[in-house]
Amino acid sequence: MTEADTTPGSQSALRQANERRVVDVLRREGTCTQAELARATGLSAASVSNIVRGLRASGTVTARATSSNGRRARAVTLVRPPGTVVAVDFAADRLRLAVADHEGGLLERESIDYDVAADPGRAVRRAAWLTETVLFRGRIDLASVASVVASVPGPLDSSTGAVGAVSCLPRWTGFRPAQALQERLGRPVRAENDANLAALAERRRGAARGADTVIHLHLGEGVGSGLLLDGRLLRGADGTAGEIGHIGLDPRGQVCRCGNRGCLETFVGISYLLAMVPRDSGPARDGRAALPQLMAAAHEGDPAARRILSEAGSALGQGTAVVANLLNPDRVVVGGPLAAAGDLLLDPMVRAMQLGTLGSALERLQVVTGELGEHAALYGALLTAAETPA
Repeated sequence: MTEADTTPGSQSALRQANERRVVDVLRREGTCTQAELARATGLSAASVSNIVRGLRASGTVTARATSSNGRRARAVTLVRPPGTVVAVDFAADRLRLAVADHEGGLLERESIDYDVAADPGRAVRRAAWLTETVLFRGRIDLASVASVVASVPGPLDSSTGAVGAVSCLPRWTGFRPAQALQERLGRPVRAENDANLAALAERRRGAARGADTVIHLHLGEGVGSGLLLDGRLLRGADGTAGEIGHIGLDPRGQVCRCGNRGCLETFVGISYLLAMVPRDSGPARDGRAALPQLMAAAHEGDPAARRILSEAGSALGQGTAVVANLLNPDRVVVGGPLAAAGDLLLDPMVRAMQLGTLGSALERLQVVTGELGEHAALYGALLTAAETPA
């Protein structure tokens, strides 16, 4: 092939671009008819037919006869290479790992307590050790791993892979987890924000099924969100799209870790909520058991605990209303550790949204609790790894 054949605007470059469009749809949606591919890509039926013919010849896809609306059609399926995929979830105080087959079917899963926030290099070494341990237990050769996806609780610059400055892992700022883990494992590694991965998982297998425009809220030490527009992730120019926790609610409020005052996170972040617990109250003020104790006390009727969660829900509703007016979502999914508060958090949240969101934006909007719990980001990483080309 000559250089002229691959220059921008050449017929070869155009064909390659169109092939990528078709493959991306198949990777995202699964098996499609050629007519569905034409609609999804905007290409003509004849162009799709020619592209599918070339992809079949290269072994990239298979095609079989089927029917659609009573008419004969061709069902096209992306051929995924054999092998296994690995997902690693770097939470602040835990490491989670899962291994799946090339279609995302779970094979092995493990979770250990670990101070991930303390040192990114040590956390990556621990994650590599855990990966090798779980693979050995499942009698899976590391060389058979086609892809690894790492979930990170912070924004990631898509051009450099570096963790952004505002995250719940401050010592990770500027660190490149995908590069570091890839050097350890010798396998392809991709890193993605945890809220983004959770949003993808909830849409495919959880509470956001059937929704196209989704806000997935991850409520933990910080308040992040994964944004899906027409089923696609919105990451932003440098990976900070969805940092809903830094919407300003009170210019005279508490100083946030981002340097501003009165951010949503200072009303909803777990550390801020636990700091409000009265010293003589039953719930602990710190430690991993503190949040479950706070929520248990609230469910049992403790007035201070109920007030803390109610005010957090109201603030969350105010912040989410801003995003809902901008994006007009059909589903808001509430996930993360704080989501276990249930209606004690969601009821005041919905009331605040009703006051701050356009009526037209509320007509089709559903606010629901996530179905995948603490493993949402891990499942999202597995799905992403299974769909990553070898």
